[in-house]
Amino acid sequence: MVKNIYPWQKVNGGVSAPLGFSASGVKAGIKNSTKYDLALIFSEVPANSAGVFTKNLVKAHPLLLTEKHLQKGTARAVIVNSGNANACVGQAGDEAAWQMAKVTAEELGISPEEVLVSSTGVIGQEMPMAKVLPGIKNVVVEVKKLKAEHNELVLAEHADRAAMAIMTTDTVPKELALELKCSTGTVKLGVMAKGSGMIHPNMGTMLCFLTTDAKVDSLKLKELLKEAVDRSFNMISVDGDTSTNDMVVILANGQAGVELQGTDWENFCKMVDFACCQMAMAIARDGEGASKFLEIKVTGAKTLEAARKIARSVCSSSLVKSAMYGQDANWGRILAAAGYAGADFDPAKVDIYLNGLQVAAEGQGLRFSEEEALKLLEKPDILIELRLKDGSQEATAWGCDLTHKYVDINANYRT
Repeated sequence: MVKNIYPWQKVNGGVSAPLGFSASGVKAGIKNSTKYDLALIFSEVPANSAGVFTKNLVKAHPLLLTEKHLQKGTARAVIVNSGNANACVGQAGDEAAWQMAKVTAEELGISPEEVLVSSTGVIGQEMPMAKVLPGIKNVVVEVKKLKAEHNELVLAEHADRAAMAIMTTDTVPKELALELKCSTGTVKLGVMAKGSGMIHPNMGTMLCFLTTDAKVDSLKLKELLKEAVDRSFNMISVDGDTSTNDMVVILANGQAGVELQGTDWENFCKMVDFACCQMAMAIARDGEGASKFLEIKVTGAKTLEAARKIARSVCSSSLVKSAMYGQDANWGRILAAAGYAGADFDPAKVDIYLNGLQVAAEGQGLRFSEEEALKLLEKPDILIELRLKDGSQEATAWGCDLTHKYVDINANYRT
């Protein structure tokens, strides 16, 4: 039995695990009639909320609406669809996003400004509202049933449907629920995410939604979420593309009645960070066409920013990713990617390791067994370490290899 080293425990329920939250997903037929493609997360009471969004100058219509609705710092519902990004379609896109918020609000009996809207899928195509609006009504019916029944097993099952409904080229749903015992009670955190392609630092086509029953004001939520995103979603790369729809949103409804202070607050922040990192790694593992999971660890940097830049640069390198796919211990590509990261370091000090095998020392290649290297790189998980020996800061990035299948998936994405 593996001992739990964290002050929290995993529990069931996904985003419906915290008190006062319920979620579900339905098949609206937005792009494919056989898959769940419309999800709703609902809080029984107003929840303090915060979000972090893509840095792409081209932003999807629902993202702009959600940014506006979050200005007041509270929300009660998140409506999310897959199959259509609702991006770059002009006034029709703005109207579609607003209609999604409006109809969701009407069906739930709340204000449209309390609804956050998110979309993912094909860019540049108008949203098929004739399918979306009936889908919204159906998913609200499902969530209302959950509220009436309040059966934990059923809540968890429908949370699974919500996690499936936000998937596009993802091969597996991504969700997690955690429970933290505090000095004055217990709080829970639920999370679901999606992402497989268009993944790059500053957030790629990825969505993430967190729920908690802890009492946290919106300003604190915003601060802790930004820090967690910087350590997690901004440290992954699948293909170097940053999308138009990326968002991470957290809702805290306070239903557990627990105010977090001192060690409890520190542990809660660490739990949010842990959940985001788990989702980030799950996205990297599920990269489009990926056959290997890459972890790039940079130690001994002068500054945290330098460590992060170098880790992200190596993680994003198509040449490094291709070498890992080909099981080629081409350490020169790793050092070169570090060199153009825009961070200050001394290349003549750098040691490089691949799954524990040292392949370079002080910026130069070592004699090593190619057979041993090949055997190590055949593994599905590859750890690339760069030891800079310039300082005390470190950072980790996550990604995947670049395969022929990635091209196949994206060559036919719209069809």
